[in-house]
Amino acid sequence: MCEFCHRHGEGKRWYLQAKNYSEDLLGDLKRREYIINFIKNPGHSVNGVENLRKLKSLPQFVQSIVNPYITHRQKRSHYGQVVPIEECEKIFDSLGSIVRIACYCRHSKIGNEQRYCYCLSIAPNGGMLADLIREVDVSYLTGPETNGLEILDKKQALTGLRAHEREGLCHTVWTFITPFIGAICNCDRTDCLAMRATIGYKFPIMFRSEYVAEVNPLSCNGCRNCMQYCQFGAISYSAADKKSRIDSRCCYGCGICRSGCEYNAIVLRDRKKSNIASTLW
Repeated sequence: MCEFCHRHGEGKRWYLQAKNYSEDLLGDLKRREYIINFIKNPGHSVNGVENLRKLKSLPQFVQSIVNPYITHRQKRSHYGQVVPIEECEKIFDSLGSIVRIACYCRHSKIGNEQRYCYCLSIAPNGGMLADLIREVDVSYLTGPETNGLEILDKKQALTGLRAHEREGLCHTVWTFITPFIGAICNCDRTDCLAMRATIGYKFPIMFRSEYVAEVNPLSCNGCRNCMQYCQFGAISYSAADKKSRIDSRCCYGCGICRSGCEYNAIVLRDRKKSNIASTLW
């Protein structure tokens, strides 16, 4: 299991522990202030990612010091972990409400509403997190030109996640001062600031899931549709045997590649059982 399960889940899947979504955690004044500043200042994160790009021009020995520091800092405050849709469904089972809002990253990057973020709460009607968003009253979340806060049931939320999968987006849980998990977002390399930092600039603030994807060569017909869905560059194609292959060293275990496979040739396996990927997070 990943370090987050050991630290925040007592050896169990940390994102399936109700305590990590609790209203008690959200009642912490420091955490509330962090969330308020976060949603009020989307430009701050854009500037932060741009600074990471600039850091890549520094000498390698400097990066070897700076990179771990940035990742360690993010693990304390705000980081994400990839979660396949089966695990999202289990998360929804333990919640009191799900609230869909405009995506922070997309608003920062393209300036209009894209509803890819799902706020999570143990309490009904969005709980204290939804109340906090309403109190801040930022226009891109609650303004007249948005859909505001959409309260969804489990079936509606899963329908939304499946639609995002068809767009090629992977599901991720996000902390707001760890271990509080405030949202599931749906990410891609083009618009997600965290994925850009992690995959593009090699500053990990988004981590792999508890799974890796695997192709069954007997079922694969070599159509290569799965390659279009992978956000992590983990899928290649063998011209010799006309089959797709997944590099478990690169796979984040999101399972989105399954959306492009009409032959059910791709399955998710426990990462801990992989000889190659069990220590890669």
